Amino acid sequence: MKVSNKELDLVLVKRAKSGDYQAFDLLVLKYQSRLISTAFKFVKDVQIAEDIVQDSFIKAFNALESFREDSSFYTWIYRITVNTSKNFLVSKKRKSELLNSDLSEEASYEIEPVETYSPEDLLQATQLQKVITETFDQLGEDTRTALTLRELDGLSYEQIADVVNCPVGTVRSRIFRGREVIDEAISQYKQDNKTKYLEVKK
Repeated sequence: MKVSNKELDLVLVKRAKSGDYQAFDLLVLKYQSRLISTAFKFVKDVQIAEDIVQDSFIKAFNALESFREDSSFYTWIYRITVNTSKNFLVSKKRKSELLNSDLSEEASYEIEPVETYSPEDLLQATQLQKVITETFDQLGEDTRTALTLRELDGLSYEQIADVVNCPVGTVRSRIFRGREVIDEAISQYKQDNKTKYLEVKK
């Protein structure tokens, strides 16, 4: 029978709890790069992201006895990393930068490539990307967090619920509403652009 990833992690956690430091090192090696990528989305600096992840693993190791063994270790350390990243931003009085992700580099709401790139095409793509980013930044923090974890990090609704400590239904609602707001902004931009085009044609 195939052993799940969660079960393999649990074996390492149990060994770490019993004093096997190398077992915890294996968990660090396994998830370190993914967590640095997560922290980077918050702080926009690789070195700071690395420091945050190191700090997160130290916190996790010190709190290892409190880890519930029916939970996913990755979800647990992910939550610690997200909270440590947020705390860093707050401590530096940089709340405005919280979750200010560059959506242009991600798969969500990508501008579809066109056959030929005229100056007008490039301008419209840039303007639309600006609309998407500004709309995303104006969403509430809880909605931005849920959307980021789902769209940019690919977490399931259940994993997100664990990370942000709220019911799955609430997570679904936040993500639905966030997508709806962004879609409305895109539709409005396209409508406004179409209206301007028709006025020019007249």
